Amino acid sequence: MLNVSTMQLSYLVEIARSRTWANAAEALGVSPSALSQGIAELERRLGIDLFDWEGRRRVPLAHTAEVIRYAERVLADSGDLVRWLHEVRTAHVGRVRVGMIDAAAVVHFPHTLRQFKAGRPELDLHLIVAPTGELLDLLSAGRLDVVVCVDPAGVGNFEITPLLIEELAVYAPPGLRATITDDPARWGPWVLFPASSRTRSVIERELRALGASLAVEAESHQPEVLCEMVRMGLGWSVLPAGQAERGPEPLIRARPEPIAFRSLVAATRHSGPRHPAAIELIGALSAAG
Repeated sequence: MLNVSTMQLSYLVEIARSRTWANAAEALGVSPSALSQGIAELERRLGIDLFDWEGRRRVPLAHTAEVIRYAERVLADSGDLVRWLHEVRTAHVGRVRVGMIDAAAVVHFPHTLRQFKAGRPELDLHLIVAPTGELLDLLSAGRLDVVVCVDPAGVGNFEITPLLIEELAVYAPPGLRATITDDPARWGPWVLFPASSRTRSVIERELRALGASLAVEAESHQPEVLCEMVRMGLGWSVLPAGQAERGPEPLIRARPEPIAFRSLVAATRHSGPRHPAAIELIGALSAAG
């Protein structure tokens, strides 16, 4: 296998471009002796002589021109690689795989995602929208670079960056608004997130603490579906206020104050390299949150 360094190749190319070896050494910022030693080492590794003496001058041999052309190609490709690596490190090229729960993708950070992508047109931003548990499984398996989800405190081994706190409020079907009381025992039945949801566990804990019954009529991972169930009169729900109270038909809270809160975070794997674009995106999300 050919084992030559780009530094040795750059010596050869600069000699070809310069009038004298002294000029080449000056352009490279090395001493004439260092230049001579570098060329001698290149000749040793190639197994051929590249220069001969013509009086007091060293001149290239006939086959040296082909080696120079090879060196120029290698240095050009190396320069392209260096520039590409710089773009990767600054999160402008490559592919970053992002997972978000729907509240993050649709309500809180769509503008941030658009701005991030617009500023990096060569970056392939691959987005998956799914529940927290599914996103964390994909992150653990190395199939996502960063996820924005409900705080997975106590689950898995992740690097966590807090982004924002969401209010969780109680909503009743429209026809019941006139008869709503402050007695949680009269609330329900419920349409809620699935029992496997981290948000559902928070909701159940707070409803029990208030003395509310927990008769669950239907479940869905999608807040928009739960909102529509409430509008149809299928049950009460506890939802993120940012989703329940947006759009042309916002739900109205059964009580003004939230019953709970949930923290949205950006999570990456604790071990392994962190994608440069993921780090940049987390910074943009933190600023927006």
